[in-house]
Amino acid sequence: MDGSWFDPGGKVTSFSKEMQNLMEQSRARKYAKSVLPASVARRISQILNANNRPPQPKFPDVQALPSMEPGSTVLFGKDFEFVDGYSFLFLHDEIIDKEIYKFSTDDSAPYIIDGGANIGLSVLYFKQLYPNARILAFEPDPDIFAVLQRNCCTYELAEVQLIDRALWVENGFLGFRKDGSLGGRLAADDKSLPDVEVPTQRLRDLLNTKITLLKLDIEGAETEVLEDCADRLVNVENLFVEYHSFLDSPQSLHRLLTVIHEAGFRTHVHVYEPSPQPLFQRTIREGIDRVDMNLDIFCYRN
Repeated sequence: MDGSWFDPGGKVTSFSKEMQNLMEQSRARKYAKSVLPASVARRISQILNANNRPPQPKFPDVQALPSMEPGSTVLFGKDFEFVDGYSFLFLHDEIIDKEIYKFSTDDSAPYIIDGGANIGLSVLYFKQLYPNARILAFEPDPDIFAVLQRNCCTYELAEVQLIDRALWVENGFLGFRKDGSLGGRLAADDKSLPDVEVPTQRLRDLLNTKITLLKLDIEGAETEVLEDCADRLVNVENLFVEYHSFLDSPQSLHRLLTVIHEAGFRTHVHVYEPSPQPLFQRTIREGIDRVDMNLDIFCYRN
């Protein structure tokens, strides 16, 4: 309830509508008791009470865990493993509940490149959406990749190839900064002290065929990677890219949007944790890097 009865235009708000609904339900109970058999009246009352109950929290077992605690929970009838309860709840809300990666295609076996597959919720979602999908999934963090492997094995996902490499502008090896959850990234500059060295895969080499969906959540490498394969994005039907703005580095959003525009895409943008007064004060998300803006950019063709 919003706590007010009327809006400035005189229209009834959700508060008064809820009160009206409660009054109608009360009248329905009284009417049922007066004219219907007691067993039927009780059943009607049970249904009305059930509709008024607040929604139960999802995954209470996961919510009870301390921060950065690994574990598992039942998902689609099987045990799903995670490296951090909070990140699992966030990913489940975004990917499974809100279905932010949902797309349509006439291809019964769409080809998907998943850059930054993490623990595999996106892979699992794509296979639920299109059971015959062919998926190439990349996850460079060796610990998280092991969880990704086990989850995909649990669900016996076919036509899914898992690759423990980071998408980049060349094949080779590069330092990687781990955070044990969602924020691990390549240490592509001299200021970053890597935790481990990981193999890299040049994305450009994979875009010489039709890609139904290219998903990139690669923690700051997105602009360089897409600039490197700009002329091959013509082969990509749908593109999702998460843009990361690091407080201590120059922003590259203008470069990223130029590549997307010149590839012929239209765009739709979601802002993650927007700053209410960005000209006065920006919300800074702390982690292995300080992030002052996160954008989910959805790119599609007419």
